[in-house]
Amino acid sequence: MNNFPKFTAKHTSLLAKHLNKTVFEQLKDKKTTLGFSLQQAIQSGLDNPDSGIGVYAGDLESYSTFAALFDPIIKSYHHFDRSLSKHTSNLNADDFNYNNPDTNNEYILSTRIRVGRNLANYPLGTAISKTQRDEVEQLIVNTLNNLKGELKGHYYPLYDMADETRERLIKDHFLFKNGDRFLESAGLNRDWPTGRGIFHNQSKTFLVWINEEDQLRIISMQKGGDIKATFQRLSLAIAQLEQQLTFMYDERLGYISSCPTNLGTAMRASVHIALPNLAKNKAQFEAITNKYHLQIRGVNGEHSSSENGIFDISNKRRLGINEVQCVSDLHQGVAALIRAESSF
Repeated sequence: MNNFPKFTAKHTSLLAKHLNKTVFEQLKDKKTTLGFSLQQAIQSGLDNPDSGIGVYAGDLESYSTFAALFDPIIKSYHHFDRSLSKHTSNLNADDFNYNNPDTNNEYILSTRIRVGRNLANYPLGTAISKTQRDEVEQLIVNTLNNLKGELKGHYYPLYDMADETRERLIKDHFLFKNGDRFLESAGLNRDWPTGRGIFHNQSKTFLVWINEEDQLRIISMQKGGDIKATFQRLSLAIAQLEQQLTFMYDERLGYISSCPTNLGTAMRASVHIALPNLAKNKAQFEAITNKYHLQIRGVNGEHSSSENGIFDISNKRRLGINEVQCVSDLHQGVAALIRAESSF
Protein backbone atom coordinates (compact mmCIF):
# COMPACT_ATOMS: atom_id res chain seq x y z
CA MET A 1 0.00 0.00 0.00
CA ASN A 2 1.79 3.10 -1.25
CA ASN A 3 -0.73 5.93 -1.39
CA PHE A 4 -2.65 7.53 1.43
CA PRO A 5 -6.33 6.50 1.10
CA LYS A 6 -8.86 9.04 -0.08
CA PHE A 7 -11.44 9.54 2.64
CA THR A 8 -14.66 11.32 1.74
CA ALA A 9 -17.18 13.18 3.87
CA LYS A 10 -19.09 9.89 4.07
CA HIS A 11 -16.22 8.20 5.91
CA THR A 12 -17.16 8.84 9.53
CA SER A 13 -15.27 5.98 11.21
CA LEU A 14 -12.57 6.20 13.87
CA LEU A 15 -10.22 4.99 11.14
CA ALA A 16 -10.93 8.11 9.08
CA LYS A 17 -10.48 10.26 12.19
CA HIS A 18 -7.14 8.82 13.31
CA LEU A 19 -5.35 7.72 10.13
CA ASN A 20 -3.52 10.85 9.01
CA LYS A 21 -0.65 11.04 6.54
CA THR A 22 2.01 10.94 9.27
CA VAL A 23 0.61 7.74 10.78
CA PHE A 24 0.14 6.26 7.32
CA GLU A 25 3.78 6.84 6.34
CA GLN A 26 4.88 5.30 9.62
CA LEU A 27 2.84 2.13 9.14
CA LYS A 28 2.33 1.58 5.40
CA ASP A 29 5.23 -0.86 4.94
CA LYS A 30 4.89 -2.71 8.23
CA LYS A 31 3.60 -6.26 8.62
CA THR A 32 3.24 -8.57 11.59
CA THR A 33 5.31 -11.74 11.83
CA LEU A 34 2.38 -13.62 10.27
CA GLY A 35 2.35 -11.17 7.35
CA PHE A 36 -0.74 -9.14 8.25
CA SER A 37 -0.55 -5.68 6.65
CA LEU A 38 -1.97 -2.20 7.15
CA GLN A 39 -3.99 -2.67 3.94
CA GLN A 40 -5.72 -5.70 5.45
CA ALA A 41 -6.28 -3.90 8.73
CA ILE A 42 -8.10 -0.93 7.19
CA GLN A 43 -9.79 -2.47 4.13
CA SER A 44 -13.21 -2.84 5.75
CA GLY A 45 -13.23 0.81 6.78
CA LEU A 46 -12.23 1.91 3.29
CA ASP A 47 -14.91 -0.21 1.62
CA ASN A 48 -17.64 0.81 4.06
CA PRO A 49 -17.75 4.57 4.71
CA ASP A 50 -20.44 4.08 7.37
CA SER A 51 -18.19 1.89 9.53
CA GLY A 52 -18.09 2.91 13.16
CA ILE A 53 -14.54 1.69 13.75
CA GLY A 54 -13.10 0.69 10.37
CA VAL A 55 -10.15 -1.47 11.45
CA TYR A 56 -9.60 -5.16 12.20
CA ALA A 57 -6.57 -6.94 13.63
CA GLY A 58 -5.10 -10.11 12.15
CA ASP A 59 -3.32 -11.35 15.25
CA LEU A 60 -2.22 -10.21 18.70
CA GLU A 61 0.87 -8.58 17.19
CA SER A 62 -1.33 -6.25 15.09
CA TYR A 63 -2.11 -4.24 18.21
CA SER A 64 1.59 -3.44 18.71
CA THR A 65 2.75 -3.30 15.07
CA PHE A 66 0.01 -0.83 14.17
CA ALA A 67 -0.21 0.78 17.61
CA ALA A 68 0.08 4.29 16.15
CA LEU A 69 -3.36 3.71 14.61
CA PHE A 70 -4.97 1.18 16.94
CA ASP A 71 -4.12 2.91 20.23
CA PRO A 72 -5.95 6.19 19.43
CA ILE A 73 -8.94 4.22 18.15
CA ILE A 74 -9.01 2.12 21.32
CA LYS A 75 -8.75 5.24 23.45
CA SER A 76 -11.56 6.96 21.55
CA TYR A 77 -13.91 3.99 21.84
CA HIS A 78 -13.07 2.61 25.28
CA HIS A 79 -11.65 5.76 26.94
CA PHE A 80 -8.73 3.52 27.86
CA ASP A 81 -5.10 4.60 27.69
CA ARG A 82 -2.99 1.52 27.00
CA SER A 83 0.17 3.15 28.33
CA LEU A 84 -1.31 3.82 31.76
CA SER A 85 -3.91 1.12 32.34
CA LYS A 86 -4.05 -2.62 32.85
CA HIS A 87 -7.05 -4.81 32.18
CA THR A 88 -8.43 -7.01 34.96
CA SER A 89 -10.98 -9.82 34.70
CA ASN A 90 -13.69 -10.94 37.13
CA LEU A 91 -16.12 -13.64 36.01
CA ASN A 92 -17.27 -14.50 39.54
CA ALA A 93 -21.06 -14.25 39.35
CA ASP A 94 -21.28 -14.24 43.15
CA ASP A 95 -19.84 -10.71 43.02
CA PHE A 96 -22.90 -9.53 41.06
CA ASN A 97 -25.33 -8.46 43.77
CA TYR A 98 -28.47 -7.43 41.87
CA ASN A 99 -31.88 -9.04 41.55
CA ASN A 100 -34.09 -9.32 38.47
CA PRO A 101 -35.04 -5.72 37.48
CA ASP A 102 -38.33 -6.94 35.94
CA THR A 103 -39.76 -9.63 38.22
CA ASN A 104 -43.27 -9.26 36.74
CA ASN A 105 -42.01 -9.77 33.16
CA GLU A 106 -43.63 -6.55 31.98
CA TYR A 107 -40.74 -5.11 29.96
CA ILE A 108 -37.81 -7.50 29.40
CA LEU A 109 -38.44 -10.20 26.82
CA SER A 110 -35.06 -11.93 27.05
CA THR A 111 -31.53 -11.63 28.40
CA ARG A 112 -28.36 -12.60 26.54
CA ILE A 113 -24.73 -12.33 27.66
CA ARG A 114 -21.91 -13.33 25.35
CA VAL A 115 -18.15 -13.12 25.20
CA GLY A 116 -15.80 -13.42 22.26
CA ARG A 117 -12.76 -15.66 22.50
CA ASN A 118 -9.92 -16.62 20.15
CA LEU A 119 -7.37 -19.37 20.60
CA ALA A 120 -3.78 -18.55 21.47
CA ASN A 121 -1.17 -19.54 18.88
CA TYR A 122 -3.54 -19.10 15.92
CA PRO A 123 -4.17 -16.03 13.72
CA LEU A 124 -7.46 -14.22 14.13
CA GLY A 125 -10.22 -14.87 11.62
CA THR A 126 -9.11 -12.05 9.33
CA ALA A 127 -5.76 -13.74 8.67
CA ILE A 128 -6.35 -17.44 9.37
CA SER A 129 -5.88 -20.07 6.65
CA LYS A 130 -8.57 -22.61 5.77
CA THR A 131 -6.49 -25.41 7.28
CA GLN A 132 -6.00 -23.47 10.50
CA ARG A 133 -9.69 -22.59 10.68
CA ASP A 134 -10.62 -26.25 10.33
CA GLU A 135 -8.13 -27.12 13.10
CA VAL A 136 -9.66 -24.49 15.37
CA GLU A 137 -13.13 -25.85 14.69
CA GLN A 138 -12.08 -29.38 15.61
CA LEU A 139 -10.32 -28.30 18.81
CA ILE A 140 -13.36 -26.35 19.96
CA VAL A 141 -15.87 -29.07 19.03
CA ASN A 142 -13.86 -31.71 20.89
CA THR A 143 -13.97 -29.51 23.98
CA LEU A 144 -17.68 -28.73 23.66
CA ASN A 145 -18.48 -32.42 23.33
CA ASN A 146 -17.00 -32.97 26.81
CA LEU A 147 -19.33 -30.52 28.55
CA LYS A 148 -21.61 -32.00 31.18
CA GLY A 149 -24.88 -31.27 32.93
CA GLU A 150 -26.87 -28.23 31.82
CA LEU A 151 -24.24 -27.30 29.24
CA LYS A 152 -24.26 -30.63 27.40
CA GLY A 153 -25.47 -30.29 23.82
CA HIS A 154 -24.92 -30.90 20.13
CA TYR A 155 -22.80 -29.28 17.40
CA TYR A 156 -24.29 -28.36 14.00
CA PRO A 157 -21.71 -27.65 11.26
CA LEU A 158 -22.95 -25.17 8.68
CA TYR A 159 -21.59 -26.92 5.60
CA ASP A 160 -24.02 -29.88 5.77
CA MET A 161 -26.79 -28.47 7.92
CA ALA A 162 -30.20 -29.99 7.21
CA ASP A 163 -32.92 -27.58 6.04
CA GLU A 164 -35.07 -28.45 9.06
CA THR A 165 -32.23 -27.65 11.46
CA ARG A 166 -31.43 -24.42 9.62
CA GLU A 167 -35.05 -23.24 9.76
CA ARG A 168 -35.28 -24.06 13.47
CA LEU A 169 -32.08 -22.20 14.30
CA ILE A 170 -33.17 -19.16 12.29
CA LYS A 171 -36.53 -19.16 14.06
CA ASP A 172 -34.75 -19.28 17.42
CA HIS A 173 -32.51 -16.34 16.36
CA PHE A 174 -29.48 -18.61 16.77
CA LEU A 175 -28.07 -18.88 13.28
CA PHE A 176 -25.42 -16.46 12.08
CA LYS A 177 -25.33 -15.86 8.35
CA ASN A 178 -22.97 -15.02 5.53
CA GLY A 179 -23.19 -11.67 3.78
CA ASP A 180 -22.17 -9.07 6.37
CA ARG A 181 -20.32 -6.53 4.23
CA PHE A 182 -18.11 -5.29 7.07
CA LEU A 183 -16.87 -8.81 7.83
CA GLU A 184 -16.58 -9.59 4.13
CA SER A 185 -14.19 -6.69 3.51
CA ALA A 186 -12.16 -7.69 6.57
CA GLY A 187 -11.64 -11.19 5.19
CA LEU A 188 -13.75 -12.86 7.86
CA ASN A 189 -16.12 -14.60 5.43
CA ARG A 190 -13.51 -16.51 3.45
CA ASP A 191 -14.17 -20.21 2.67
CA TRP A 192 -17.78 -19.91 3.83
CA PRO A 193 -19.38 -22.07 5.22
CA THR A 194 -16.65 -24.64 5.97
CA GLY A 195 -15.05 -24.60 9.41
CA ARG A 196 -18.08 -22.93 10.95
CA GLY A 197 -20.99 -24.08 13.04
CA ILE A 198 -23.24 -23.70 16.05
CA PHE A 199 -23.42 -25.63 19.32
CA HIS A 200 -26.33 -25.43 21.76
CA ASN A 201 -27.58 -27.29 24.80
CA GLN A 202 -30.93 -29.04 25.00
CA SER A 203 -32.73 -26.16 26.74
CA LYS A 204 -31.30 -23.62 24.27
CA THR A 205 -29.90 -21.45 27.05
CA PHE A 206 -26.24 -22.03 26.14
CA LEU A 207 -24.86 -21.48 22.65
CA VAL A 208 -21.46 -21.27 20.96
CA TRP A 209 -20.80 -19.85 17.50
CA ILE A 210 -17.61 -21.20 15.93
CA ASN A 211 -15.56 -19.13 13.47
CA GLU A 212 -17.89 -16.22 12.84
CA GLU A 213 -16.26 -12.87 13.73
CA ASP A 214 -14.42 -14.53 16.63
CA GLN A 215 -13.35 -18.16 16.78
CA LEU A 216 -15.77 -18.57 19.67
CA ARG A 217 -18.81 -16.55 20.61
CA ILE A 218 -19.89 -18.06 23.93
CA ILE A 219 -23.49 -17.14 24.70
CA SER A 220 -25.80 -17.59 27.69
CA MET A 221 -29.42 -16.63 27.15
CA GLN A 222 -32.91 -17.07 28.54
CA LYS A 223 -36.35 -15.52 28.53
CA GLY A 224 -37.11 -12.75 31.01
CA GLY A 225 -34.82 -10.46 32.94
CA ASP A 226 -32.83 -12.68 35.31
CA ILE A 227 -29.44 -11.20 34.46
CA LYS A 228 -27.62 -12.96 37.33
CA ALA A 229 -28.73 -16.46 36.32
CA THR A 230 -27.66 -15.74 32.75
CA PHE A 231 -24.26 -14.52 33.97
CA GLN A 232 -23.80 -17.55 36.23
CA ARG A 233 -24.34 -19.97 33.34
CA LEU A 234 -21.85 -18.09 31.16
CA SER A 235 -19.22 -18.08 33.91
CA LEU A 236 -19.64 -21.82 34.44
CA ALA A 237 -19.25 -22.49 30.71
CA ILE A 238 -16.11 -20.37 30.36
CA ALA A 239 -14.51 -22.08 33.34
CA GLN A 240 -15.13 -25.51 31.80
CA LEU A 241 -13.85 -24.48 28.37
CA GLU A 242 -10.67 -22.99 29.88
CA GLN A 243 -9.77 -26.40 31.28
CA GLN A 244 -8.93 -27.53 27.74
CA LEU A 245 -8.55 -24.36 25.65
CA THR A 246 -6.09 -21.47 26.00
CA PHE A 247 -7.51 -18.14 24.90
CA MET A 248 -5.58 -15.23 23.40
CA TYR A 249 -4.98 -12.66 26.15
CA ASP A 250 -2.89 -9.56 26.72
CA GLU A 251 -2.32 -8.14 30.19
CA ARG A 252 -3.20 -4.63 29.05
CA LEU A 253 -5.81 -5.25 26.36
CA GLY A 254 -7.48 -8.28 27.93
CA TYR A 255 -9.07 -10.91 25.68
CA ILE A 256 -8.06 -10.31 22.08
CA SER A 257 -10.53 -9.97 19.21
CA SER A 258 -10.16 -8.96 15.59
CA CYS A 259 -12.40 -5.93 16.24
CA PRO A 260 -11.04 -3.42 18.78
CA THR A 261 -14.54 -2.88 20.21
CA ASN A 262 -14.41 -6.40 21.69
CA LEU A 263 -11.13 -6.10 23.56
CA GLY A 264 -10.94 -6.41 27.32
CA THR A 265 -13.85 -8.43 28.63
CA ALA A 266 -15.05 -9.05 25.05
CA MET A 267 -18.45 -9.09 26.74
CA ARG A 268 -21.79 -7.93 25.40
CA ALA A 269 -24.53 -8.18 28.01
CA SER A 270 -27.93 -7.32 26.57
CA VAL A 271 -31.68 -7.46 26.95
CA HIS A 272 -34.53 -7.23 24.49
CA ILE A 273 -36.87 -4.79 26.15
CA ALA A 274 -40.17 -3.12 25.26
CA LEU A 275 -39.95 0.67 25.67
CA PRO A 276 -42.70 2.13 23.45
CA ASN A 277 -42.96 5.37 25.44
CA LEU A 278 -39.24 6.08 25.57
CA ALA A 279 -39.09 5.29 21.85
CA LYS A 280 -41.01 8.53 21.35
CA ASN A 281 -38.72 10.48 23.70
CA LYS A 282 -35.30 10.03 22.16
CA ALA A 283 -33.53 12.66 24.28
CA GLN A 284 -34.63 11.08 27.56
CA PHE A 285 -33.93 7.59 26.25
CA GLU A 286 -30.37 8.45 25.21
CA ALA A 287 -29.69 10.44 28.39
CA ILE A 288 -30.33 7.30 30.44
CA THR A 289 -28.34 4.96 28.23
CA ASN A 290 -25.42 7.40 28.07
CA LYS A 291 -25.38 7.72 31.87
CA TYR A 292 -25.02 3.97 32.31
CA HIS A 293 -22.70 3.40 29.32
CA LEU A 294 -25.29 1.49 27.31
CA GLN A 295 -25.85 1.10 23.58
CA ILE A 296 -29.21 1.12 21.80
CA ARG A 297 -29.74 -1.26 18.89
CA GLY A 298 -32.69 -2.63 16.97
CA VAL A 299 -34.13 -6.05 17.73
CA ASN A 300 -31.99 -7.73 15.08
CA GLY A 301 -28.72 -6.33 16.41
CA GLU A 302 -26.23 -3.90 14.93
CA HIS A 303 -27.36 -1.82 11.94
CA SER A 304 -31.04 -2.80 12.50
CA SER A 305 -34.04 -0.77 13.67
CA SER A 306 -36.57 -1.16 16.45
CA GLU A 307 -39.80 -3.06 15.93
CA ASN A 308 -42.93 -2.29 17.96
CA GLY A 309 -40.97 -0.28 20.49
CA ILE A 310 -38.67 -3.22 21.29
CA PHE A 311 -34.94 -2.51 21.57
CA ASP A 312 -31.71 -4.38 22.14
CA ILE A 313 -29.93 -2.63 25.01
CA SER A 314 -26.34 -3.61 25.87
CA ASN A 315 -23.22 -2.46 27.69
CA LYS A 316 -20.82 -0.33 25.69
CA ARG A 317 -17.79 -0.41 28.01
CA ARG A 318 -15.67 -3.55 27.68
CA LEU A 319 -12.03 -2.57 28.25
CA GLY A 320 -10.64 -1.16 31.49
CA ILE A 321 -13.49 -2.61 33.55
CA ASN A 322 -14.22 -6.22 34.52
CA GLU A 323 -17.10 -8.51 33.58
CA VAL A 324 -19.05 -7.94 36.80
CA GLN A 325 -18.94 -4.21 36.12
CA CYS A 326 -20.17 -4.76 32.53
CA VAL A 327 -23.18 -6.71 33.75
CA SER A 328 -23.78 -4.14 36.51
CA ASP A 329 -23.87 -1.36 33.89
CA LEU A 330 -26.61 -3.28 32.10
CA HIS A 331 -28.64 -3.94 35.24
CA GLN A 332 -28.55 -0.40 36.59
CA GLY A 333 -29.28 1.13 33.20
CA VAL A 334 -32.17 -1.23 32.46
CA ALA A 335 -33.65 -0.57 35.91
CA ALA A 336 -33.51 3.17 35.16
CA LEU A 337 -35.13 2.65 31.75
CA ILE A 338 -37.97 0.66 33.31
CA ARG A 339 -38.56 3.38 35.91
CA ALA A 340 -38.69 6.00 33.15
CA GLU A 341 -40.95 3.90 30.91
CA SER A 342 -43.41 3.21 33.74
CA SER A 343 -43.67 6.90 34.61
CA PHE A 344 -45.47 7.88 31.39
